[in-house]
Amino acid sequence: MPRPVRQFRTQAIILSRRDFGESDRLLTMFTPDHGKISAIAKGARKPNAKVSGHVELFARSDVMIHKGRSIDILAQAELLDPYLGLREDLTRGAYANYVAELLDRFTADEDINQSDLFLLLHETLHRIAYDDDPRLATRFYELCLLDLVGFQPELMECVVDREPLMPKSHFFSNEEGGIVSQEAAPRISSPLVSIDFNTLKLLRHMRRNAKKFERVKSLKIAPEEHAHAERIILGYIAFLLESKLQSVDFIRRLRQFAPPPDAK
Repeated sequence: MPRPVRQFRTQAIILSRRDFGESDRLLTMFTPDHGKISAIAKGARKPNAKVSGHVELFARSDVMIHKGRSIDILAQAELLDPYLGLREDLTRGAYANYVAELLDRFTADEDINQSDLFLLLHETLHRIAYDDDPRLATRFYELCLLDLVGFQPELMECVVDREPLMPKSHFFSNEEGGIVSQEAAPRISSPLVSIDFNTLKLLRHMRRNAKKFERVKSLKIAPEEHAHAERIILGYIAFLLESKLQSVDFIRRLRQFAPPPDAK
C-alpha cells in the first residue's frame, strides 16, 4: 500500500480565519487539488510571526501543509496575490466576504480536484478588487458557482411545460429551480417570484457567457436591474442552503449609508 502523504504544497485562498489558543490562527482555505481544508497557523498572531502577512483574509498564497493526527499544520506560506483593492475599500471587501462564504457553504471539506472552483474564486476576487462594478462580478460568480456545484437554475425554458419563453414577464420558482411561464403558473402550488423579461435577459446573458467575463463586464446595469437580479438569485441561494448568508445583511447595511453610485 502507498504510504500516506505527510505534507503537500499547494496554492490556497484564505476563506476565513479565527483565533485559536493564545497565539495561533485556525485557517479555512480553498485549494485547487485538495478542495477546502483547515490548518493551524502556529504563532500567526504574534507581531513578528513569519507567516502572518502571508495568510491575510481572502489572499492567495503558496502554502506547505503538514498533515497532523487530528488537525493539519501550516508549515510555510508565501503570499502570491493580496487582491489589494479588497483591503482599500470596505464595500469590495464585503463582496469578497460574500463570495468566500458562498463557496464555503456549497462545498464539503477535502473534495479533491476543485481546480475549476479555485480558478473561479481567484478570478472573482481579482474582479471585485479592481473592476468598476464589483456587484456585476458577484452576480456572474453566483451563476458560475451554481453551475459548477450542480444547481444552475433553468433560465431558457419553462420548468413546467419545457416550452420556450415568450418575451414578457414570468415567474421564478425556487422549488422548481427555474422560470415558470405565466401560462404554467396556476399549476404550481409552491411560492413564485415575478421576474421581468429584462432581468431574465440579463441572467441569460451571463449564463451563456460563463467563462467569458469579458463579454459581460462591459454591461452598464442600472441599480434597479441589479436589485431585481439580486432578489431572484439570493432568494434561490437561500432556498438551496435553507438559510440566509450573514454577509448579505452586511452588504445591504453598507448600501444604506453609501452615496448613490453611477452603475452599481
